[in-house]
Amino acid sequence: MEQRLSLVTLGVADLARARRFYEEGLGWTRGNDGADVAFYQMPGAVFALWSRPSLAEDAGVADSGASFSGLALAYNARSREEVDAVLAEALAAGAEIVKRAHDTFWGGYSGYFADLDGHLWEVAHNPFWTVAADGSVRLA
Repeated sequence: MEQRLSLVTLGVADLARARRFYEEGLGWTRGNDGADVAFYQMPGAVFALWSRPSLAEDAGVADSGASFSGLALAYNARSREEVDAVLAEALAAGAEIVKRAHDTFWGGYSGYFADLDGHLWEVAHNPFWTVAADGSVRLA
């Protein structure tokens, strides 16, 4: 298996509500027209929203409804100021700020928000990594 990630799919309680959050609240652009799933092109990968029951059925697992999945998505910002701006944008769109941005033990600046379905997003500035013009991230 190649060392890469192609698609991240979030199971959501209400697809229309989730689409409004990501599209109207955060300004993302949808890349498909289908009614059952929403795809968003990202640098090097695709992000998807799908109903939680459909995702569980497709994977052949029971939906336990656990409140913490042990997973966090991340948005790497180009500056500390961008971290603050993204967290403010998420809050204005209806997200919950789980952890306010702060200086980290590893030398960066980071905070967390939860989207409308409780999926955790870290928003971080890592001064040791490079964020290219297309948004792709490179390790130092």
